[in-house]
Amino acid sequence: MTKQEIALDRILQGDCVEILNSLPEKSVDLIFADPPYNLQLQQELFRPNMTKVDAVNDKWDQFSGFRAYDDFSRAWLQACRRVLKDTGTIWVIGSYHNIYRVGSIMQDIGYWFLNDVIWVKTNPMPNFRGVRFTNAHETLLWASKAKKSKYTFNHHAMKGFNGEKQMRSDWILPICSGSERIKINGKKAHSTQKPEALLYRVILSSSNPGDIVLDPFFGSGTTGAVAKKLHRHWIGIEQEEKYISVAQNRIDSITPEPFTDEIFDVRDKKRLAPRVDFGLLLETGLLAPGQKLYFRKDRSKFAQIKANAKLRLNDGFEGSIHQAGKHLMGGSPCNGWQHWYFDSQENGLSVIDELRDIYRKKYMQPQAD
Repeated sequence: MTKQEIALDRILQGDCVEILNSLPEKSVDLIFADPPYNLQLQQELFRPNMTKVDAVNDKWDQFSGFRAYDDFSRAWLQACRRVLKDTGTIWVIGSYHNIYRVGSIMQDIGYWFLNDVIWVKTNPMPNFRGVRFTNAHETLLWASKAKKSKYTFNHHAMKGFNGEKQMRSDWILPICSGSERIKINGKKAHSTQKPEALLYRVILSSSNPGDIVLDPFFGSGTTGAVAKKLHRHWIGIEQEEKYISVAQNRIDSITPEPFTDEIFDVRDKKRLAPRVDFGLLLETGLLAPGQKLYFRKDRSKFAQIKANAKLRLNDGFEGSIHQAGKHLMGGSPCNGWQHWYFDSQENGLSVIDELRDIYRKKYMQPQAD
């Protein structure tokens, strides 16, 4: 299925299930869904100073009961799963009103949960009546299409948002407010506009430049705006004409920086590099049989390289660079490329992963005539 067969970078007006069912099967790389929450508001809300709270009371968030909401949720989730590529993932955001019902349906129809992420709001709306705790978070469910699906996760890229440590599943971000909140005649253009910071993490972590990102409840267009800035294609589905106008004007005003791989492609380059087996380093003389390797720069923990590319430890254990490392770590997983060191006359102890790069440059790059 080619991208030319899909209406890319456009807002499609109409019922999301009908439009999803008209799209090609397995054509979308990433879905972000911000469905109606079924908030079930029974009365108007007022602040202590008696000013009215601009709450979510739109018709699109009103259902006759839980069964009607469940039927609606099942229909759009099934339609999303049909258009999602086998390598794609879906994010669904919700609150305690709906997320547990939605999550159960997702599991029933075959999605496989990868994470639930908690968006902790730094500036949540208070509970003005004082009868409950302030709702200070929302939950995002991240799922693959099936249990064993391969999927995109740029986890190295996300370390830059968490002090160069692996990103956690609790995201502390402000709600959409101030200049980011789109208003018309002083009123919110959309009652549930999500902050771009939230979508930035979703899209950067779960897609790559040129991928297709779909939002079945497009609203004010945050998904499309961030996708455009990050050089992803996007598809928005929206029923309300007033929101389509807001979203289209918003996205049209964005001119992203010109695309270059170096800036926008944040995939782990080592994972994309051609595979190099440890034995190739022996065959080409970058390492030698009998040579000692040292574990994590500790000269008291060493192994000798056997002629068959296995390592032999001084306690008699034999195995691959990964198995030998796992043995020394008491059974914990070990990437041997990053933990075994060789003695370099020029630089002292150097990690063997450097030899893979040397091999690729010498033997895997096209040679000049």
